[in-house]
Parts: sequence; C-alpha cells; structure tokens
Amino acid sequence: MIQRKTQEIVFNRERRRKRLWMPLLQIVLVLGVSLVAAAQRNQRGDNKVSDELAEKHDRAKIAGALANQMVDVIVQFKQTPGSHHFDKVKGFGGNLAQKFVSVKGGSFRLPLSVVRTLADDPEVAYISTDRPIHTSSTDRFMQAVGADYANSMGWTGRGITVAVIDSGISYHDDLYHRVIYSQSFVNGENTADYYGHGTHVAGIIAGNGYDSQFDGDYAVQGVAPDVKLVNLKVLDRNGMSTDSTVIAAIDRAIALKSTYNIRVINLSLGRSIFEGYALDPLCQAVEAAYRAGIVVVVAAGNGGRDNSQNTQGYSTISAPGNDPYVVTVGAVDTRGTDTRSDDRVATYSSKGPTLLDQVVKPDLVAPGNRIVSLTDSGSTLWNKFPGNDYYAQTTNSYAYFTLSGTSMAAPVVSGAAALMLQADPSLSPDTLKARMMKTAFKNFPLSYTWYDSSSGSYKTVQHDIFTVGAGYLDIPAALANTDVATASAASPFARLVGNTVEITSNPTLGQLGGSSVIWGNSVIWGNSVIWGNSVIWGNTVVNGSSVIWGNSVVWGNVTILGNSVIWGNSVIWGNTVVGDRSIEEVGDPD
Repeated sequence: MIQRKTQEIVFNRERRRKRLWMPLLQIVLVLGVSLVAAAQRNQRGDNKVSDELAEKHDRAKIAGALANQMVDVIVQFKQTPGSHHFDKVKGFGGNLAQKFVSVKGGSFRLPLSVVRTLADDPEVAYISTDRPIHTSSTDRFMQAVGADYANSMGWTGRGITVAVIDSGISYHDDLYHRVIYSQSFVNGENTADYYGHGTHVAGIIAGNGYDSQFDGDYAVQGVAPDVKLVNLKVLDRNGMSTDSTVIAAIDRAIALKSTYNIRVINLSLGRSIFEGYALDPLCQAVEAAYRAGIVVVVAAGNGGRDNSQNTQGYSTISAPGNDPYVVTVGAVDTRGTDTRSDDRVATYSSKGPTLLDQVVKPDLVAPGNRIVSLTDSGSTLWNKFPGNDYYAQTTNSYAYFTLSGTSMAAPVVSGAAALMLQADPSLSPDTLKARMMKTAFKNFPLSYTWYDSSSGSYKTVQHDIFTVGAGYLDIPAALANTDVATASAASPFARLVGNTVEITSNPTLGQLGGSSVIWGNSVIWGNSVIWGNSVIWGNTVVNGSSVIWGNSVVWGNVTILGNSVIWGNSVIWGNTVVGDRSIEEVGDPD
C-alpha cells in the first residue's frame, strides 16, 4: 500500500505543478476582500467595540433582552487610567474585576446595554469581550536543533529565569528546586498542574533528565536544564482561561522581572483573532512585556489542517502569536532522527499571514511533534491519553508523556532563548529574535505531499515564508552570531502590489526596510539573509508557485476562526491520531 501510494504521488506531480498558477490570483482576491471588510467595519461606526461584542449587543436588542444581560469585558483607555476612568465605568453600572498594568485599562462586568454608549466616551480606546483562552498543544528534538551540543559547551540556561504562563507546574524530580515562584490565577485551584500541559511545557524548557538518566541517548531532557522557572497558572483543569486571567499573569511576570531575573515568557496558549493586534488587549499585554525587556515566545496554533475557509491552513495564526513583537513558533516533525534532512513542518502547524493585519508569521519553526517531556500522573491529559506514557527506568514509573503541537515547539525556542541570554545577558528581545531568525536553517524542500486518511486524499504542504517563517531553529548558529539589532525586529507585513505580494516593514510602504525595523535596513539584516532564497524572492513572497490558496478564502473576515477558539481541541494528542507520524504510517513518503 505504501509503495502504491508513493507511486501515485510521483505520477501526479506534473498535474499538481500545472495547477500552481492559481495561488497568485487567489491572493489578489484575498487582499481585496480584506480591504472591503475593513471599509464595512468603518461604516458601521463600531471601531471602538469588538465585532463579536457589537453583534451580541445587536442580537440582544432585537430579541428584546438587552436590558437584562451582563457581559464580561475588557475596557482599554487612551491614557493610563486614573480613578475617574474606573468611576466612569461604575457610573454605567459596571463593576471592576481587575486593574491591569500592561494594558491601559481593566476587566469589568457591566450591562450589555451600555457598551456602545461607553465606547462613545472620548477617553475610551476600545472595548472587547473577556475571551476564553486554551492550550495549543522521542523525538530527538534536542539533536535536531543542536541543544545537546550547546549544553555540552556549558550553555544550560544557568542564571536565567523563564516565566511559564500555562496550566501550572506540578512537582517533578527533573525540576527539583528550580521552580522558584508559583502563583495561581485560577479561582479554586492551587498552582499544581491539574490539566497536565504546563508541566510538559516546563520540562521541554528546563527538565534535567533525572528520572531518565539510565536511558542513554534517549534521556528526556529539556533545552536549558539549569534554567529557573516562575510558574504562573492561568489554565484550569480543562485547559480553559480568559484574556483577563492571562493579562494578569503577564502583569505579574513584568512586576517580578527584576526580582527573579525573568528574561523570557513562554505562552503555549492562545485564541482566535477578533481584531487587529493594535486593539487586541492580549497583544497589548505581550507588547508591554517586550518593552520591559522580556522575550515573549508564543505558539503559532494548530490550524494548519483547517480548510473550513478553503485557505489550506493559511491565515490560522492565533492571538497573541499575531503580534509583530513576539517570537511566534510553528511546529516541525523531526521524524525521530538527529538530522534535519528528513524533517518537515507538521501538517497541523498554523500558517500566516495573520488575519486582519497580514503580519508575516510564524517567525521560525522548532520541533513540536511527538515530544516526550514531563507528566503529572492523574492530570486531565494523563487520564485522557494513557497510551502516551513514556517509561522511566530510574524510578520504574511513567514519569514522562508524549504530546504534539505548536505548544511543544514554543518552549524549545524559550529554552534556546535562555541559553543565548546566559551566553550574553545584554541581549535585547530584538537582537535575540533577529539572531534566531537570521541563523535559522533554511534548506527545507519546496514542499512535501502527505496522505490524509480522514479525507482519503493526498495533500501538499509548501515550505514557504508563511509556513516556516525565517526557518528552523539552529541553537549553535544563534549562539555564534554576534550581530546587534539597532532597531525593532518586529515581524513585517504582507502587502499586495499589483499582482505581487511584497514583504514590507509597514503596510503602507512598497519595500521592506526603513528606519523603524532592522529587516532590509543594512547588509547585516538584508531580507534575503533572514528568509533565504528558497522562501522569499527579492521583495516578493509569491512567485506564482509558492502558496496554494483556496478559491473562497476571506481575509479580514473576523468569523474565520470563530469555530476554533480552543487550541486544545486541535492539538494532535493521541498515538493513533498523533500528528504527522500517523500520516507516515499510512504511506506518507519522505
């Protein structure tokens, strides 16, 4: 069966190649629809109220139920709010739930009927619902990114602290005495990991392999085995959270930065995009952390197989991974080997450009498929997927667990950031991000084809700029680089110019560059160096054969991800449906 399907792929290559002229026309349609959607939004006059909140208001009004409904919202003000700002909301019947530091506002519970009136206030910048947030969730990943080599050279993350904002971190031998601060933002739950996600993420960053020390080359160890962790729990036992809860944890990480030398925040969580990053409160919070000198690493999301909008998984990056200032990470399948030659981006890894803003994402990719890390026996995931246990000889117990998703790829990059900061504590978030992107491995094949057993058809994943970003994390190369960013390393934008999609530092400009960003600003940071000739051609992203788009994609439609708020539902967890390796089992070719 495998041989027959492989032959079919070979026979069909020429036929597929003839279809590649379609993407360019479809991208033109996509960008046009995006502009129309923006214009319609402006005409409605709802620029200060998020679309889903405005729709909720209108539906309740039509149903005659407006007066009786209360809603949890986040109100952002134009200036850092004082007491009179909060009193103003109180005057509309609102109750303050929490004040924010990283965002100019707070979370409130107030009558739905007053939302539009409150938004008309000149001091109010934006009102959005307090949205739900969820997780995104060997292997030989250490060897694939060179973490084993970096560790052997003494780079282990010593002296650096990473804040893990997740479902908590439970006790594990591999993290002994290195979780130096814990706080739960989940009502009714302590800092332990009842969901089983945060402990796994923490192990990828910082596990020292104690319970697997007799497993030889297959010891389960994290990227930065001497790093310290701050445990900020925001996801409950079901992997659920809200914007306000995560923002509160980000505020806490910023406040604790100097106390514990927090240099990195890992966010293996997210939700759908409802507005541009400049208005999204979750994005504003991560930007505050960036401005405080903290590297923010975010999972891209697991929507790469989502073709519900005929996008072939494009424009499925989740918030806050859509923010230009964070490091957004997609997932690679190492296929269980040390070398990169057979590695490819996982089929479920979300692709850019981002919805609404068209930011070029992800920034880079790292191993995320079938990653073995720490488990919390008795947690929700442990009980749900008992077949994912990984036996530890040292303790004669199942101390480890296998999970897949961009949730697992993000902490690989967070651990790498800790190694770089140990080697050079003076690194700014911009320099660190730029060095990772410039030195990333860029020699992916143009594409690969896989057999989707759920649909009974062959599909293609292209390793273009919206799939791999700047490339595959290479830790030794990043450690060896000495370039310094003298401007922002904010991710660029995709912009339509005639029949060509350009990469630009500003959506109103026609070329990559300018004094505000480092990309294209000098020989050191030239765009061909960052993204490589295989994924970017001069200033253009698309040469007619790089991206396959659907016929009815709607860029700018805020409902495009409305049915996929939870990342946890799309994470490829189990061993029978596990990510890309299940594809291999039914005949996916190398």
